[in-house]
Amino acid sequence: MTTPLDRADPNPGYWPSAWPVECGGNRRQKARVGRLDAATGTAEVVTRRNDRWNVMVVERDPGEWFLGGTMPAFAGPPPYGWVERIHPETLEPISSSGELPCGDHVWCGAILAHANGSIHSVNGSYLHRLDPDCQVLAERELPVDRSHNGLLALSDGTLITKDLRLEGQGGTTITRLDPDTLELIGEPMVLPEGSMGRIAGDHGSDGDAVIVPGTEHLWRIRVDADSMHLDESWSPRYRTTGGDHGLAWDSCLSDGAAWLKGRTRTRALRLRISIPPTKSQRCHWTQKYCPGRRPNPSAPRSQLCAETPRRHFCTPRPADGRTTR
Repeated sequence: MTTPLDRADPNPGYWPSAWPVECGGNRRQKARVGRLDAATGTAEVVTRRNDRWNVMVVERDPGEWFLGGTMPAFAGPPPYGWVERIHPETLEPISSSGELPCGDHVWCGAILAHANGSIHSVNGSYLHRLDPDCQVLAERELPVDRSHNGLLALSDGTLITKDLRLEGQGGTTITRLDPDTLELIGEPMVLPEGSMGRIAGDHGSDGDAVIVPGTEHLWRIRVDADSMHLDESWSPRYRTTGGDHGLAWDSCLSDGAAWLKGRTRTRALRLRISIPPTKSQRCHWTQKYCPGRRPNPSAPRSQLCAETPRRHFCTPRPADGRTTR
């Protein structure tokens, strides 16, 4: 089984752009057509420092770039989200959304350039629709009061987002919304486990599918006109709670498989899982040493997710067991 390429088979839910969403497309393949002609050019580096958490950039029309992010406000003044249209050469803002509510959550959200011409931004527990001048057209407080770290447009234009959860924090909620009004479409779906990594998606003759890396399994959600359901034929386990492998980060769909990135205490890991499923659905990690990080056999493996009354973020567990802020 082969997987179509984002650059050759783009999702019709996005603006016709080379890079309308994180990683260039829902399959998250991070590859587009084009050339740099670096051999005949002159290298130039332009830097802009804004003391913000700059999360990602997407393109709408050619040369029309949008930067989205949040604030690294783990303490002090309340955080907020924001979107800017930036100059492609100077990186300076051309227009800005101003401060967008985020429910006082701190984590990297996502933006995308939608087929309806809007820029959509999810950050914390809020979703916003903005026009090309970064003016807010619609705002939606999401059903779950947690950080959200995934946002995709499906082939019918509807939006899918999810909240961020680690082990022991319950099941992640998948929410589907109308791209114009931001009204909910159907009831949100709660997965059997949490999900830390970002979602990927694919579309074909059998409709849309969304791949969610859970805390122990990969989950595939089938999406039809007005509902979502788990694909019970495919939910491979990639790790066991308390084992050597950490939680999966973002998933990628390519070459007839779902690819994951994870790690142990000393090694970066890569995992390939077949689509469609094989009989055994066995997962095989490929281990690679992580350059620049010295192996430390005595380092603690556990991670603690700290919940303050309003602010949610993740931090390593200190040696004395206290929660840090």
